[in-house]
Amino acid sequence: MRKKTASRPILPACLLVAGRPCLVVGGGQIATRKAGHLLDAEADITVVASTVTEALRELAASGRLRIIARNFSASDITGQYLVFAATDDEDVNRQVIAACRKSGILCSAVDSCWTEGDFVTPAICRKNGLVVTVSTGGRSCRQSRMVKERIAQMLDAMTEEASMEEKNDAK
Repeated sequence: MRKKTASRPILPACLLVAGRPCLVVGGGQIATRKAGHLLDAEADITVVASTVTEALRELAASGRLRIIARNFSASDITGQYLVFAATDDEDVNRQVIAACRKSGILCSAVDSCWTEGDFVTPAICRKNGLVVTVSTGGRSCRQSRMVKERIAQMLDAMTEEASMEEKNDAK
């Protein structure tokens, strides 16, 4: 029997984080994906984790983000604009949320305590200057991802169609 997934009412918003300090706590695949979203938005990113993926190490080596190789400390949130609690340890994620809440910093958790955070990140599609997001308010990440993939296909087709029209107009 499938467990019923929680959902929450949401307010869609696009955050302007370019140049702002953002923290990712955790160094696994999900933390890597969240750091990638922040990179796409040109945030100033710090990752705090005792171990990190090769992709995060490469991003740090290229100067695109910083890694602090240790466990989370509540002082890590000082001066941050936005925080992702992206560890595989619920207790640590709750500590991150609590520290952020105390300091008035927006925080998103990626595990089962996501409902305790301040925001969720939707499925994101970036194509030709467009950013399209899809969210179910937490009810079904899989459904959001599937819809996003269909939208990406439509945008690819529309871009191809527009390119053909431009070529025909140029003749």
